[in-house]
Amino acid sequence: MFQSRQGFFSSIPPVTKNLIIINLLFWLAEIVLPRVGIDLVKYLGLHYFAASDFNAVQLVTYMFMHDPGSFGHVFFNMFSVFMFGRTLEMVWGSKRFLIYYLTTGIGAGLVQEVTWFFSLKDAIDATIVQAGWETTRALLNNVITIGASGAVFGILLAFGMLFPNAELFIMFIPIPVKAKYFVIFYGIVELFLGVGNFSGDNIAHFAHLGGMLFGFFLIKYWKKKGFGNGQYFW
Repeated sequence: MFQSRQGFFSSIPPVTKNLIIINLLFWLAEIVLPRVGIDLVKYLGLHYFAASDFNAVQLVTYMFMHDPGSFGHVFFNMFSVFMFGRTLEMVWGSKRFLIYYLTTGIGAGLVQEVTWFFSLKDAIDATIVQAGWETTRALLNNVITIGASGAVFGILLAFGMLFPNAELFIMFIPIPVKAKYFVIFYGIVELFLGVGNFSGDNIAHFAHLGGMLFGFFLIKYWKKKGFGNGQYFW
């Protein structure tokens, strides 16, 4: 039994394995450290660029933060990294996969910043008039995004482009779905939910689309440079 477990873990490529471990460790730290007065989300979550707590490093660190009150948030993101990321890493190699993961995560963060700029502009202008700039910056500290979902959606896109006809089983759907249709469906759903801006929806849908968008352009750039030998779907 021990050898089987050892063989299973050793079969996971190093970057995929370490990303999962790091994300789980940060999630546990988010639960434990507040007991000693340290709020990791405050420091490492992505803030709006005009907020007083914003730091450019957060464009990287936010993707390692997850909702400390929900194991499902970190579990499903890391399950996707395990299911699809390990395949990409084996095809691309560890260095290129890590570059892709970070690029799509950072890209998702940048798209989220742009989304905030347009969605909060009127409210920010009104608050500045009423309370002043410094008070407004302090209030903007409450606007935070966390999670690896942007990078995960980038991974899903890449898998669909490299293996468009791979058949996937989705929960509650008893028939397999080809990866290319799965990716297209997810993209359409995220666009619909993002544009709809439904009440009570606190998910950064445009950030997810940002991860896919940056992933698409990075793959096209690599293809143009000769990496991939034309094996991509788009």
